[in-house]
Amino acid sequence: MSQVTITLLFLLFAIVMFMWEKIPLGLTSMIVCVGLVVTGVLDWKTAFSGFIDSNVILFVAMFIVGGALFETGMANKIGGVVTHFAKTEKQLIVAIMIIVGVMSGFLSNTGTAAILIPVVIGIAAKSGSSRSRLLMPLVFAAAMGGNLSLIGAPGNMIAQSSMEKIGLKFRFFDYAKVGLPILVVGIIFFALFGYKFLPDKVDTSGEGIFDETKDFSNVPKWKQTLSLIILLLTLLGMIFEDQIGIKLCVIGCVGALALIVTGVISEKDALLSIDLKTIFLFGGTLSLASALEATGAGELIADKVIGMLGDNPSPYILTFVIFMLCCIMTNFMSNTATTALMAPIGVSIAQGMGADPSAVLMACVIGGSCAFATPIGMPANTMVVTAGGYTFKDYAKAGVPMILVATVVSMILLPIFYPFFPG
Repeated sequence: MSQVTITLLFLLFAIVMFMWEKIPLGLTSMIVCVGLVVTGVLDWKTAFSGFIDSNVILFVAMFIVGGALFETGMANKIGGVVTHFAKTEKQLIVAIMIIVGVMSGFLSNTGTAAILIPVVIGIAAKSGSSRSRLLMPLVFAAAMGGNLSLIGAPGNMIAQSSMEKIGLKFRFFDYAKVGLPILVVGIIFFALFGYKFLPDKVDTSGEGIFDETKDFSNVPKWKQTLSLIILLLTLLGMIFEDQIGIKLCVIGCVGALALIVTGVISEKDALLSIDLKTIFLFGGTLSLASALEATGAGELIADKVIGMLGDNPSPYILTFVIFMLCCIMTNFMSNTATTALMAPIGVSIAQGMGADPSAVLMACVIGGSCAFATPIGMPANTMVVTAGGYTFKDYAKAGVPMILVATVVSMILLPIFYPFFPG
């Protein structure tokens, strides 16, 4: 059996098991990870490299920063400020999505989500809303906001790199022509209809640091203040990542270490705040993404689908197919890997047709950001699995309608702003 076939079988197994949920999501990820090594598709170093991925390191660091914010009661205080202005659940959803969406346009999606997850849990606790109703809009807005600027998401830069190879480039806010309307329509959709699809879980799992009911009256004022200061400094560090030359995950680690060294959070509580289920789910799933890329299975799927369109497909149909293909792939691979895979295919198709490559690449980027339907679609989705008490089906139920909304908006705007054959 070829490596491509084995990889596709493991992909099928993962999809079925994730949907069935008879065994924990993290365990399914680890079975796939180990299985790819045992069958010889990946060597053990490549398979397990996901556990030292920069996103996993960022997860661990920000779980500790978030844990400190929660342990000191600062998350609840911030939550009190937000709930003072936003009284109803719908208003809270809209407020959270606007804040996250705008921040995500200029910061890492994952970094934005990581910083704001404990704040949103604090908002939920203060308002009496279920956190499961607020955390999912948060991560969806993080994904949509990534398309507001060139630096909003790694996939944006990958598409830019593909453009530069053929002597063209996107301007800083070019993605916003489609990305901003998707964010605006997405927020309106959740305010009017989307909230009906959000899961309503009882916050009583008692498994994580955020599930404890605490009395914060005895917490020293300096701990609360310092937890907020370190969070803000971490945020500033992430904003100016390029200028200071320190990677996002390392900035997160500096913040986490500062909190432990100063005694804001104890070593024991810091360790308790790290969600291992999330780490296993994400780290294990990255091996599947590596296998799809390394064996060429991902490229094979893309080529087969596009090949079905024939020699001279309609530009509109081609845009739609590339968009949907990226949509589907990004929910099982990383957004970055999806764009990296599809961008060169898209450019060669466009050049073969004599079309404008920016039209195809924009469809790749926007489609590749629609990772709403699975807990493994993007790191931010994975980060809230445990805190929100979500199942695979919860993501599908809320995420698929959001994908449909993004598709409709994109199919209207892409041909207007990025026609295949500009006049």
